[in-house]
Amino acid sequence: MLRRRIKHDFVLTADKGKPHDDQLVLALPYDEVQDKAQVWEYTVLVTNAPYELTAIGQLYRDRCDCENGFDELKNQWGWGGFTTQDMHRSQITARAVALVYNWWSWYVRAANPQARREALTSRPLLLAAVGRTASHGGQTTLYLTPMHAEVGLIKSMIANVHAAIQHVKTAAEQLPKLDRWQALLAYICQRIVGHFPLPAPPPALAAQG
Repeated sequence: MLRRRIKHDFVLTADKGKPHDDQLVLALPYDEVQDKAQVWEYTVLVTNAPYELTAIGQLYRDRCDCENGFDELKNQWGWGGFTTQDMHRSQITARAVALVYNWWSWYVRAANPQARREALTSRPLLLAAVGRTASHGGQTTLYLTPMHAEVGLIKSMIANVHAAIQHVKTAAEQLPKLDRWQALLAYICQRIVGHFPLPAPPPALAAQG
């Protein structure tokens, strides 16, 4: 049996006291929890695995994290089924959805390597911006104006994405045959894990003449 303290805000409900009535009502003022009260949620896990209790709890949380991906694909990315009975078109659509989901997941982890963000909140956060491009000296610059209230957070996340792209760009200039996609994923994974040093790009070569 595990317990975890509830720190976020929640709504109290009171039982109406009628049998066979599943309807809940909002608690009255005298039912509220005091400010200094500690509220807990409990979880009961039944298993025969020979692990320590703390390990069981972590495995349970990891399982929930794995299920979140399937939940997102079905409910937020439209992977819950297709109306057509044409298997070929269904497979193409499913693969396209999976590809976009994969790209977006890596993009968001590059923007926020500290924690995973669901599409339900990350898409409005990172897509609510007006963009314009400007070309000068053979380079194209993209300017973004966030329209979301969390402007400071969005700027820091976009800065993380810029750092990831800049790392790959710097490495590719010295190693033309570099697998840029693999280098980008390695950079993002290193930011997530944070334990293994990432090989730095080779120093710039001296100009000839």
